[in-house]
Amino acid sequence: MAQNLSGTVKPADWAAYKSRFIDAGGRVIDDANGNISHSEGQGYGLLLAYLANSKADFDLIWSFTKTELLLRDDGLAMWKWDPSAKPHITDSNNASDGDILIAYALLLAGGEWERNDFINAAKTIIGGIGKSNVVKWQDRLLLLPGAKGFSESDRTDGPIINLSYWVFEAFPKFASIDKTTDWMQLSMTGVGLLNKASAGPRSLPTDWMSAKTQLKPAKGFPAEFGYNALRIPLYLMRARIYDRELLTRLRKGMTSESGQVVITDSDSGNVKETLSDAGYAIIPALVACVLDKVKLPEAVRSFEPSLYYPSTLHLLSLSFANSQHPECL
Repeated sequence: MAQNLSGTVKPADWAAYKSRFIDAGGRVIDDANGNISHSEGQGYGLLLAYLANSKADFDLIWSFTKTELLLRDDGLAMWKWDPSAKPHITDSNNASDGDILIAYALLLAGGEWERNDFINAAKTIIGGIGKSNVVKWQDRLLLLPGAKGFSESDRTDGPIINLSYWVFEAFPKFASIDKTTDWMQLSMTGVGLLNKASAGPRSLPTDWMSAKTQLKPAKGFPAEFGYNALRIPLYLMRARIYDRELLTRLRKGMTSESGQVVITDSDSGNVKETLSDAGYAIIPALVACVLDKVKLPEAVRSFEPSLYYPSTLHLLSLSFANSQHPECL
């Protein structure tokens, strides 16, 4: 991604998002998940605050993140914070996608706003991800979803991966400041695995997969293309990984005959849930624009907050279109 992307989220859109999902203390609220907060949400909040060029909001979200989540000995964030529980941390494991998003946002903001404290904090988190979550497996690097519970020593079908945890746009930035981990090899491995992960009649990856031998659904998780995996095309495009065959396969597989995004069973291809929110619909629409110059439908070009997750994906998609593909709008 090109640098200096702040300002690609419109002030009015950010204000609407902030008023709905961010409290006065900088906590990003997942309103579809019991109003908990998690490292992913804090990372998304930081990234969107940067993209909206809102330094004050970035500082506020970072303050909560640093104080309430960055409590592990390895420099990573505890992933789950519940306002109704005492203590508020109800799961002290980390989530590597949340840590990646937090560190990436800190690097972007630190570089553009000349905040060395942000850059130094990012370096600590990046080093922790490399040490605790990146593993070598059969001559390739894998990203574990968390420090505990996913490795070959933790599970008989381990290592377990979630390809939506590869935030591809972050890896070149990580590689520029951290030489301990080969971030570009990790990125290329993720793309390679996506090209191999084509389960069932829709040829889609499942959210959670065993990488022990050939890729297959992980035990104990729904064998589905779900809420995690549907963001993969957006992550690829934001990183300018315009693999036509891969993006076309993902777009076709995640879209119903009527054009709506669907959660599907991997084995049968049957639709388990149909998603009508604009924050989901914009993702395959963006693929069609990037690859085939099809303008975005009017319904997804403007932002109205709905629930935390699709609203987040919607703003990230609009930011991408504004900065990289204004012809889509």
